[in-house]
Amino acid sequence: MECERLHRWVPRMALLVAMVLWGSSFVALKYGFQEMHPLLIIFGRMAVASLCFLPFSRSFFRMGLRRHHLLPLVTMCLCEPCFYFLFESAALVHTTASQAAMITTMLPLMVAISAGFFLGERIAVRTVFGFTIAATGAMWLSISAKETAQAPNPMLGNFLEFMAMICAAGYTILMKRLSKELHPFFLTGIQAFVGALFFLPVLLIPSVQDTCLSFNGWIVILYLGTVVSVGAYGLYNFGISRIPAGQASAFVNLIPVFTIIISFLVLDERLTSWQWLASGLVMTGVFLSQSTVDMHRIKSKT
Repeated sequence: MECERLHRWVPRMALLVAMVLWGSSFVALKYGFQEMHPLLIIFGRMAVASLCFLPFSRSFFRMGLRRHHLLPLVTMCLCEPCFYFLFESAALVHTTASQAAMITTMLPLMVAISAGFFLGERIAVRTVFGFTIAATGAMWLSISAKETAQAPNPMLGNFLEFMAMICAAGYTILMKRLSKELHPFFLTGIQAFVGALFFLPVLLIPSVQDTCLSFNGWIVILYLGTVVSVGAYGLYNFGISRIPAGQASAFVNLIPVFTIIISFLVLDERLTSWQWLASGLVMTGVFLSQSTVDMHRIKSKT
């Protein structure tokens, strides 16, 4: 009984720690962008993560990779880290870490809707209703945002973060599918290698070449490449391989909580009263959709 309970809670604890690390990554990225070119930080992050996985590269060839895995594997990597980080790095140039993190709460709804279309899972009416409310809250959050030094164009930044969430939804669906046959550690390593190759050409951009490699910037790169890209993604991939994708993606709702706390402590970011109301609307939409999922589980057990 104790072993069964431990088996049930270990993947959830892994997901919880991953959310703390991802919440801190928004702050680390925002801070790092003040020191170095955004694309240089993203490439450095992927390169450091690749070096962490390099000692295990020989064992990757024994992971049972087959031809039918290639298309979903390439698509997964293009979704995240490639296009995901392109959108998110651009988003954090234009908006605050706190607002960008609030947009991430829409990911579980996107995953639920994507699973309905691509995996044949049932989409409840209240899920669509919750998504509509959350999307309205996200738009309100963007419209009510004021331009500041840390958020010169919050509406554009929040929209780019929304595009990043579309990529993350595709990644989650494909990760769940691939993790049934391939080890999560292998999939995390492949993400790092593909991401490093994808962002390698940014070193040819003149503005990137002119970037001063500051000490603080290197600390951010090392933190993102090891603790977040290896640690958080490894924990998330492990968690999502053990529990349903819908349940795993629900943990993403915790990211803005940790991000807002860390942003306040590190970056002195604050939300206005209207933005708090808009954030509450986003969370309400997410809660409605999640409560629907829970009710379906209860009914299926009775």
